[in-house]
Amino acid sequence: MLGPAAALAAGLDLSDGAARILLLPVVPICLWVAWSDMARMKIPNAAVLALVAIFVLLGPIALPLPDWGWRWASLAIVLSIGFVLNVIGALGAGDAKFMAAAALFVAPGDAGTVAMLLATMLLAAFATHRLARAIPYVRNRTAGWVSWRSAKFPMGLALGPTLVLYLALAALS
Repeated sequence: MLGPAAALAAGLDLSDGAARILLLPVVPICLWVAWSDMARMKIPNAAVLALVAIFVLLGPIALPLPDWGWRWASLAIVLSIGFVLNVIGALGAGDAKFMAAAALFVAPGDAGTVAMLLATMLLAAFATHRLARAIPYVRNRTAGWVSWRSAKFPMGLALGPTLVLYLALAALS
């Protein structure tokens, strides 16, 4: 009998081989995004460009070329939606750009699963962030972090780990 993670991984469209090629270089960028968003409430453009560069370089190795090509449509769609959400104040520009770059790595058939992973990660990240900022030891060790004082939530804390979790689950299948 499969556990929940194994059952989820078995149902993903992204192949385990593709996920294994893409996962390792994506992890440090996603950690950088989470850290930077907590510390500065900004996702660096360099992190977004690095994510795109990984897809440009490794995507054609990991994916069939037609699939690789179609993933650019996902980037355009997510960036367009993110732009609208940014204009109405529902999402930061860095969040929108990171989500668009991350969309390159998501198989179209897995979009619903990734949305559920993101929802779960948002709840976990929000609770963890609020708990951490309430602990004096943590606040003192990271006194300069902007997210401790901000009324806004650092979405990178959920976005980066969501991409890593998705790739990791696909790699397990």
